[in-house]
Amino acid sequence: MAQIEYIKCGDYLLPAIILNEPPRELTEPITRYGAMRRRYLKEHRTITYNRLLLSERLFPHLREVQMAAEERLDRIISDILALNPPPDKTADGIAWASHMTEVKRIAERMVLDEIVYA
Repeated sequence: MAQIEYIKCGDYLLPAIILNEPPRELTEPITRYGAMRRRYLKEHRTITYNRLLLSERLFPHLREVQMAAEERLDRIISDILALNPPPDKTADGIAWASHMTEVKRIAERMVLDEIVYA
């Protein structure tokens, strides 16, 4: 069994927890959905956040959520567009832009509910 080292802070002994340097493939920045997941865990699921952070599994978890959310978003958008195709872009550009914005808004709401805030 590993022995735990402690640091004296005032009258208290606190465990000396040192996180290892992340591997090179994990040093790329976390994008939007990973950051949203981290904020959600930190504010609403603090025990899960601390457990992942202290076991050094937080960043791999955020990357998995990020990749899953991006893949799901692409899939939902393509499914919606297959069922409800947009108007002709050259004939009515404003209607096309409005349609695509609404499709993306619906898809993002679904991704946030299903993956990021689950």
